[in-house]
Order: sequence, then C-alpha cells, then structure tokens
Amino acid sequence: MDATKTKIKEILVNDLKLQGVKAEEISDSEPLFGEGLGLDSLDAVELVVLIQKHFGVQIADMEEGRKAFASIEALAAYIFEHRA
Repeated sequence: MDATKTKIKEILVNDLKLQGVKAEEISDSEPLFGEGLGLDSLDAVELVVLIQKHFGVQIADMEEGRKAFASIEALAAYIFEHRA
C-alpha cells in the first residue's frame, strides 16, 4: 500500500500541478481538501479522472468521493478495496 500512497502523492503534485509542494512532504493523514492540501471542487473532478486512469478504479458518486478523498490513507485504502 506504500507504493500506492507514493503514486497518489506524485499524481497530486505532477498532474494537479501543486505549486511549492513536494510529494514526500505530503502527510498520509493530511486532509486533501480545505485546511490540508487546499484542493477544490475542480481538483476533485480531475482527481476522479486521474484515479480511474492510473488505477482503473472509478469513484461512483459524491458520497464515495468524500470518503475516499479524506486523506492519502483513505484514498489508498479505497483504491486497494476497489481495484479490479
């Protein structure tokens, strides 16, 4: 699961083009939205697409997304559970 967490962090930094953030600086338990990394709703839409592209996992609705996007740990667990 550590490899998945690392890949998620790299996707966040590289594909969402987070300025001034390095993948290794992102905490596994830090919130992705709001006070944490500060992602917004447009980032969420893009992240859904990126998760499907990189991991083959689809996030079906907003409620699932809210749980999955709580943190790097939550997203890695979601991917692990739903991977084909």
